[in-house]
Amino acid sequence: MPKNSRPLRPVSPATQPVGEQMMGHNSDPVRALRPATQLVRGGLMRSNFDELSEAMYLTSGFVYDSAAQAEATFAGTETHYQYSRFGNPTVSMLEGRLAALEGAEACRATATGMAAVHSAMLSHLKAGDRVVASRALFGSCHWIVSTLLPRYGISTEFVDGSDLAQWRAALSRPATMVLLETPSNPMLEIVDLRTVCDLAHQAGALVVVDNVFATPLLQKPMDFGADIVVYSATKHFDGQGRVLGGCVMGSKKWVDEVLQPFIRNTGPSISAFNAWVILKGLETLHLRVPAMCRSASTIADMLAERAEVARVLYPFRADHPQQKLAMAQMSAGGTLVSFDIKGGKEACFRFMDALKLIDIANNLGDAKSMATHPATTTHMRVGAEERAKLGITDGTVRLSVGLEDVADLIDDLAEALDAAAS
Repeated sequence: MPKNSRPLRPVSPATQPVGEQMMGHNSDPVRALRPATQLVRGGLMRSNFDELSEAMYLTSGFVYDSAAQAEATFAGTETHYQYSRFGNPTVSMLEGRLAALEGAEACRATATGMAAVHSAMLSHLKAGDRVVASRALFGSCHWIVSTLLPRYGISTEFVDGSDLAQWRAALSRPATMVLLETPSNPMLEIVDLRTVCDLAHQAGALVVVDNVFATPLLQKPMDFGADIVVYSATKHFDGQGRVLGGCVMGSKKWVDEVLQPFIRNTGPSISAFNAWVILKGLETLHLRVPAMCRSASTIADMLAERAEVARVLYPFRADHPQQKLAMAQMSAGGTLVSFDIKGGKEACFRFMDALKLIDIANNLGDAKSMATHPATTTHMRVGAEERAKLGITDGTVRLSVGLEDVADLIDDLAEALDAAAS
């Protein structure tokens, strides 16, 4: 055993205090840390081997000192890891780091972003409940609200997220949950978080915010009253297109009493390997996201000057219909730009096929820039009528701006726009 070794504390993920997520060299709590430091140090636990990098615990289960300890663990009178479906030390480190960054009391990691959304909703809802959702949702989130929940006797209602009158009308009677994205996928619509949260709470609803486009670095929904925040960790958190993951954050009471039993018994668990990869990705999040935002802003300005482009949407541009609200809620405009190419689908496909540097792919938040055509990919199955309500046209492109030199990205976009017009 190394001198001054420190055994890995067998902390149950359901009881891990946030204060233990920011540790000094001697495992003593230290002062509150700034985001860049939290992204490197948050949630860190070291074993008796004193490893520098976070350990990867690739194990399905854990052993006990005695049968009595196993009994006490299952009874909940002793904290000890049981089974990696319930909790795993590597996963706990990821959860601790994300909770510290978000400023949340508790976090649970999941296998994917959609597992996070599904778990956050289905753990809380039951037949007879009512959900109000912003219409501008990612395609799979839209399917959960429009198709899955009604199968279980849960009533749902969509509203235009930017229309406070529709929110007021929908929340003038009791509701159980509100689901929204801001900025939304793919049209970068901004929802007034504080007002909607106030209306939802008056109606008795919990507010779930998908904050994947903004990340915790640009926007913290809980500061505006949100109860639950969900992410696809596949996106900016990993940031290099390697693994899938998700997370749900909320109060410790709700996570322990509502979410954890659902995750424990239904199994949307993230693997220790994926959790470790995302942990390492988080170490550079504070460097990647600001750089991507700067490039996205520059590209939005370039696109707005092109004759082939009918419309550009970027939250911090003066011509975005909700720029003032975006700037009140976010610290930067984000890493995505959406725009419409004149000539519809045919011209749009010419543009995308002419891209030489930017990839055609439906992920986002990656080091590599990617373009996708929402009408035929991410939002194909919401239907043409619903796409029209969302403002998605056959010429709409969603561009996720990566870490390449912005001048090279602009050259690629300019050449592809030339091709679209030919």
